[in-house]
Amino acid sequence: MRKAIELLKKHNLLKIIDDELDINLEVPHVAYVEVKRPDSKAVLFTNVVDKKNNKKFKEPVLMNVFCNEEAVKLFIGDGNKIAAEIESLLKLKPPVTFSEKLSTFGKLFSLKNTIPKKLKGKGECQEVIKLGNDAKLSDLPVITTWEEDGGPFITMGQVYTQSLNGELKNLGMYRLQVFPDNTLGMHWQIHKDSNHFFHEYKKAGKKMPVSIGIGGDPMYIWCGQAPLPIGVFELMLYGFVRNSPARLVKSITNDIWVPEDNDYIIEGFVDTSKLKIEGPFGDHTGYYTLEEEFPFMEVSAITSKKDPVFLATVVGKPPLEDKYMGYATERIFLPLLKTTAPDLIDYYMPENGVYHNLILAKINSFYPGHANQMMHAFWGVGQMSFVKHAIFVNNDAPKLTSHDEIIRYILNRINIEDILVTKGVVDHLDHSSPKFAVGGKLGLDCTGDEIQELGITLLEDTELLNKMQNITNEIRSLKQYYKDTKNPICVISVDKKRSQKYIFEDLKPLFPHIKILVIVDEKANDLENPYMLIWRVTNNIDSNRDLFIEGNTLCLDGTNKNSFDNFSRRWPGDVNCTKEVINSLRSRKIIDVDDEFIKTYQLY
Repeated sequence: MRKAIELLKKHNLLKIIDDELDINLEVPHVAYVEVKRPDSKAVLFTNVVDKKNNKKFKEPVLMNVFCNEEAVKLFIGDGNKIAAEIESLLKLKPPVTFSEKLSTFGKLFSLKNTIPKKLKGKGECQEVIKLGNDAKLSDLPVITTWEEDGGPFITMGQVYTQSLNGELKNLGMYRLQVFPDNTLGMHWQIHKDSNHFFHEYKKAGKKMPVSIGIGGDPMYIWCGQAPLPIGVFELMLYGFVRNSPARLVKSITNDIWVPEDNDYIIEGFVDTSKLKIEGPFGDHTGYYTLEEEFPFMEVSAITSKKDPVFLATVVGKPPLEDKYMGYATERIFLPLLKTTAPDLIDYYMPENGVYHNLILAKINSFYPGHANQMMHAFWGVGQMSFVKHAIFVNNDAPKLTSHDEIIRYILNRINIEDILVTKGVVDHLDHSSPKFAVGGKLGLDCTGDEIQELGITLLEDTELLNKMQNITNEIRSLKQYYKDTKNPICVISVDKKRSQKYIFEDLKPLFPHIKILVIVDEKANDLENPYMLIWRVTNNIDSNRDLFIEGNTLCLDGTNKNSFDNFSRRWPGDVNCTKEVINSLRSRKIIDVDDEFIKTYQLY
């Protein structure tokens, strides 16, 4: 981490805050605001305290280490170049000429670096060793990000686990709740490798060893969230990208091997016969994930460098640090995705679709139904299987990240007949599906030509709103987008008093004026803020329940669900900053934000 800090300083990517700040809300709120700036920087907090427990920490806290695209290139590299290297290996052919043999040998020889190197003796991460009762989680500056969080959470923990027979290794990145009894909640979700290992140990009636790294090379963090196939150790990816093997040392109290340059290692064991309520936690969806039983680790040792830096991140409403890590992941894993979907040209997962809620994909479409075939391929492979909404365009489409151009391209090609609605696995954190981890999938095939007719008579916003309000007083406001396309979008806010399918039915007389209707709650939504509307709607809809079609009119119900919708699960609340904390930070000139910034990013 010290090296990372110096590198950030050198490139003017580090903001240092020496003011005394509380790890409870204040530190994470500063980082949350900073990462939303277009010129965001990493933040080093040098004077952190825990006011609730009257504690001062000697170690600094670093947040937003992947603060922008430049920082990602510093710590990971050029994603496109790395992708090209992977693609060249995937397309490797038997060499014929001597020069080809030399080139092939060089490529294959470099793969030796993918195998982590086990070192003898102790590493930098074990310069200070605390065992048993001396190993206290309360000695670490673990942040509490949101006022409704169940407690402090380690948010940048590298969780190292292995299968029962020791043959398979895994590095995952999961949130880790700190409990008062010196235990850590293990929020590994049902689809994760660590959870599979857990059940092996449980079946055998054995405790499961776990070691958690904090800090060290920032590359470890990115590897921990990389969508690698099951059974591939993430540190092999580290060696491939770095062209140098990860250097590991054995943990002090268990058999897990960890990077020797981590700033901290927390060691322990999970008693597979016990679970503990974990959460709630304001998560990267922008909603709280609710209380749920998870395994927990009993801490047996905490080791560290002599001068460690504590690394953390903040999650909530987009945009956040994962925006930049996610872009690198997209670029680097494109060649691997092409092995499953060979006609794929490019893909893009917008951060306000929180990645698993929305994907845009550009393909070479060669025959009718080709896009649907590709949708099924996406929904059947790895972490892509969690994607809820997929929009496919042809090779003549604009660049996927050119937002206005690609939206117009899509809206000019949406055809009711080319919509695919199906059902499948969804992310563990998805809150909108009627059943846990299983929900609707929506696919739009926009690979064809522009549709011929608009098919409606457009009205001005005020006139259309008046006509709607004459039908029902539940509708409060209206905004139309992209009225110059073949599928204009009409967004309305409502005071929800019943299922929105009845609103849809009531508005049928106005369908000659509406192609795409989107409904959101009046509370907490700004119809003038399309970025956050996309975040809200892609989070809140399940296509099997919330998609209504009548003739050429399509409706999406993006409201919060409740008993009106026969929704029996508990709907979580939005992740919001504490207003008093933001105001305090503003008055002390720790952060410099105006009311427009607060409104744009819906801080509270």
